[in-house]
Amino acid sequence: MATTIEANLAGVSTQVHKACIRAGRDAHPRLVAVSKRQPGERIAAALQAGQRIFGENRVQEAQQRWQERRQTYNDLRLHLIGGLQTNKAAEAVALFDVIEVVDRPKLARALAVEMQKAGRHLECYIQVNTGEEPQKSGVMPDDLDALLAVCRDECGLNITGLMCIPPVEEEPAMHFALLRGMAERHALEELSMGMSGDFEDAISFGATSIRVGSAIFGARDIL
Repeated sequence: MATTIEANLAGVSTQVHKACIRAGRDAHPRLVAVSKRQPGERIAAALQAGQRIFGENRVQEAQQRWQERRQTYNDLRLHLIGGLQTNKAAEAVALFDVIEVVDRPKLARALAVEMQKAGRHLECYIQVNTGEEPQKSGVMPDDLDALLAVCRDECGLNITGLMCIPPVEEEPAMHFALLRGMAERHALEELSMGMSGDFEDAISFGATSIRVGSAIFGARDIL
């Protein structure tokens, strides 16, 4: 298992390097290993191979997985990449280093309150529903300006970037281009976009973070 995941990480790194060369980029995006619902031995193998940035979808699952490991690996960096309920804001602020899923004023306000209580000033991204899919989290593109104003002016959140998950049935490039344009308009430097099947395209559109799960860990166990 450890050998396989180490090889997978090396393979992804090679793909990233080649994609950066094709895109004429010097800086590589950070690799966020999506560890949601992965068994402990796979996580341990990734840590052993040197991976330190991980993405989780659920606060409770992440607490069970990472609270103890943080004592051993003090250079861990955890990204929340799944939808967040306001009643979980305090727990998210306590555990994560980056919140990628700010998508509504109510959540922004809850996070601001909990960060002030905890004395933490986390990096945050706004999740944009670029495909305007009703079943998905994320602010609609037309509402981004208003949400960003609430986050910055009212809540004082440290919004550094945008995140998107393109519709599975559509070409992702158009969504990556849309997100990049919105980030440029608002002078946001971070772009979290691209997953196992499309991260090379995302790199060509300027992704600064890619969220890769199955290409590293293999298929998730069915619960």
